[in-house]
Amino acid sequence: MVIVSKYLIRKGYTAMALFPFIILRKKEYKENAVLLNHEKIHLRQQAELLILPFYLWYLIEFFIRLAYYRNHKTAYRNISFEREAYSNESNLNYLRNRTLFKFISYY
Repeated sequence: MVIVSKYLIRKGYTAMALFPFIILRKKEYKENAVLLNHEKIHLRQQAELLILPFYLWYLIEFFIRLAYYRNHKTAYRNISFEREAYSNESNLNYLRNRTLFKFISYY
């Protein structure tokens, strides 16, 4: 389910996957297949890890990467979940062939 709300998305970001929702900052993003695919990849990751462990892992990995890179954006882009999503967002068939826990190979 897709929700549009500029108040739920932090400034500087366009979308967020919050199982089972995809939250978009602007209505026109509903037409962006690549962005939606990126967020759908996150929904699959969240489902695999039974939701709560996903967020815990995401935060822990973010802080580890932040300590290593000392840069918020670089740390975010190097989280294994983000690396998988960014690497495959343009492949609109990716989720059809994706194996379980594929994000681990991006660690």
